Amino acid sequence: MLIGVPLETAAGETRVAVTPETAKKLVAQGHQVKVQAGAGLAASVPDAAYEAAGATLTDRNGALGAELVLKVQRPSADELALMKPGAALVGMLNPFDKDGLAALAAAGLSSFALEAAPRTTRAQSMDVLSSQANIAGYKAVIMAADRYGKFFPMLMTAAGTVKAAKVVILGVGVAGLQAIATAKRLGATIEASDVRPSVKEQVESLGAKFIDVPYETAEEKEAAEGVGGYARPMPPSWLERQKAEVAKRVAAADVVISTALIPGRAAPVLITEEMVKAMKPGSVIVDIAAGKGPGGSDGNCPLTEAGRTVVKHGVTIVGETNLPALVAADASALYARNVLDFLKLVLPKDGGALTIPADDDIVAACLVTQGGAVLRA
Repeated sequence: MLIGVPLETAAGETRVAVTPETAKKLVAQGHQVKVQAGAGLAASVPDAAYEAAGATLTDRNGALGAELVLKVQRPSADELALMKPGAALVGMLNPFDKDGLAALAAAGLSSFALEAAPRTTRAQSMDVLSSQANIAGYKAVIMAADRYGKFFPMLMTAAGTVKAAKVVILGVGVAGLQAIATAKRLGATIEASDVRPSVKEQVESLGAKFIDVPYETAEEKEAAEGVGGYARPMPPSWLERQKAEVAKRVAAADVVISTALIPGRAAPVLITEEMVKAMKPGSVIVDIAAGKGPGGSDGNCPLTEAGRTVVKHGVTIVGETNLPALVAADASALYARNVLDFLKLVLPKDGGALTIPADDDIVAACLVTQGGAVLRA
């Protein structure tokens, strides 16, 4: 099968969907891999590395005109115009964007949105949300340390003792857990909050303190457990109590990393303007949910500005919207392996044409457009 790998054109996108490692495996299976010249340069992958892996270099038209196109982000309108009706597309396609899916369907593509893969053991190796969130959590702490005007670890020197930075992590999914682990390695003291009581043990195992908010009703506890690895919206009564507890910790924090996202919904507001005003001058917030908040350009904090770093009330607020792209080499390597593992479900090992097994739960969940129709409500 002819597989195309175009250069990503979205602003700030440095990742690539196929690396020489995965290209070599696809070629070994009998597939022809065409990579747009320069597609991997921003991820530290030269064209020669693809050629050494058995791939062929091509131009934009050649990559997008393949039978199967592998991308990181959804194609733009210009890119869709170069794709062939009946072709297949695999990437992070935002399955909750109805207009975006309609455009893919109108182009006649069989589209697979990898973010829609179920959170099951079998699907772990192709879980792009987890692989990229892991990187985002790491990079968020590194960025916070860079912008914070003091040390993270405690230091005892002849000139006196420097206290360890106090870091608060809001949202303990994959990104939050990696943020805890990274901040711990840098020597900070850490507190973390999440709506799911089940993560308390994970938080404490990484050396952080869990911010406990008691549950007063069965409804609160049931919502807190979440579904399929995701948090569910909590009842207002619990949110008010959590807000009060978190506000105390945020006021005393030097660094706050917010990671709370709910698929298909606006990111919840966790850090209000009043909380920011109560923080110490020079404190730092890194809002991983930037651009996904209720205002569209904000995040877990209404003062966040997507794509910008701003100072509000003496607090530096980082609104980077694509943290994995700032660690392009490793982010691409992990993403490409996720893609390769998904392709094992739809590509035969003898180099034959793509098949769509209707009885495969992972494939069925990821298939969002086919035959000109949108398959996801």
